[in-house]
Amino acid sequence: MSFKSILVVGGGVSGLTAAVEAAEAGREVYLVEKEPYLGGRVARMNQYFPKLCPPNCGLEINFKRIKQNPRIRFFTLAEIEKITGREGDFTATVRVSPRYVNQNCTACGKCVGACPVERPNEFNYGLDRTRAIYLPHEFAFPVKYAIDDKVCLGAECAKCVAACQYDAIDLSMTPKSFDLPVGAVVWAAGWEPYDAARIDYYGFGRYQNVITNVIMERLAAPNGPTGGRIVRPSDGREVKSVAFVQCAGSRDENHLPYCSGVCCLASLKQATYVKEQNPDAGVSMYYIDVRAPGRLEDFYTGVKSVISLVKGKVGEITEDPETKDLIVQVEDQVTGEIMKEKFDLVVLATGMVPATARSKVPFDLTYDEDGFILSGSQPGIYGAGCVKRPLDVSSSVQDATAAALKAIQSTVGR
Repeated sequence: MSFKSILVVGGGVSGLTAAVEAAEAGREVYLVEKEPYLGGRVARMNQYFPKLCPPNCGLEINFKRIKQNPRIRFFTLAEIEKITGREGDFTATVRVSPRYVNQNCTACGKCVGACPVERPNEFNYGLDRTRAIYLPHEFAFPVKYAIDDKVCLGAECAKCVAACQYDAIDLSMTPKSFDLPVGAVVWAAGWEPYDAARIDYYGFGRYQNVITNVIMERLAAPNGPTGGRIVRPSDGREVKSVAFVQCAGSRDENHLPYCSGVCCLASLKQATYVKEQNPDAGVSMYYIDVRAPGRLEDFYTGVKSVISLVKGKVGEITEDPETKDLIVQVEDQVTGEIMKEKFDLVVLATGMVPATARSKVPFDLTYDEDGFILSGSQPGIYGAGCVKRPLDVSSSVQDATAAALKAIQSTVGR
């Protein structure tokens, strides 16, 4: 019954949680995701902190819950064009972009071998390449190939069509729009990493061996571009010294004025990646303050014993043009010493920017100065997860569960 339906926008951990919780409470749920797969940024992580377990475990459980629940319908490569109406009686217009691959796909991969065109692999932040027809990643859900129409030659080529014995490829697919009547909306569109190239004095984009924390996750992941080997992008050499630069653009009036709260723990986690691969590697972390609240204090205490912690905001990063080594300059706020240290690799801990900073909900909502959705700004439409404030995975799950409950309440008796 449409008046009890709930629309969930965003297929990351917040959206997945809201969708399954609402559906298991008896509501019909429509889940809309702009990427060709569900899982969001969590799917691109190597491990969670503090247990250091892979994210695919938790995602697989949610995917199973979705597959087994007939109340959930999900749409990938889909976005919301507009929302009209009021609490209990909304109409959402969904636009679905063509995948060019239909339900016949068995993910056999024969089409990939036939495709002559390559593209940067967005899932791995451009660190490697795929064919124009591709499976987003090996744990992708749905397990179905997609075609990147920005690079595909279409009917001029069609070699993948000839290679597919299941008639799964349809190059004639076109975008489609349709309306969904829903009683409430949970907006869980997630976050983007702050653009590190805007922090000119850190050299991201100029120096190959300056990377961001999200790229580090893909380097360390077994299904990443290097098979989990943490190496220098410039030459593929094993990393023997790494600097983690905290608050890269955060707590800075010229960039992000706020603290994202999770970056310290993420860098400490990534320090364990380095130490696990090379126990003799030198790891330094430059910080303003370390945030490790509550039960996470033990994790912080354990990691800090095997790395060097320096209290000080990095002022500049330069490169030795011959070796591609990086020189990190910082003032140690404890000793007052101006330090210049050389490293193989520098990892910038960039902050979390809500997706709503750039792409607003197509309805009249209220946001703060940084683009986060303000709670209670519109009855029946609820932000969930990192569109409300920076959150770790566990906190996102809790927040999404609360949003699902509010959405259910918006449909009661309507």
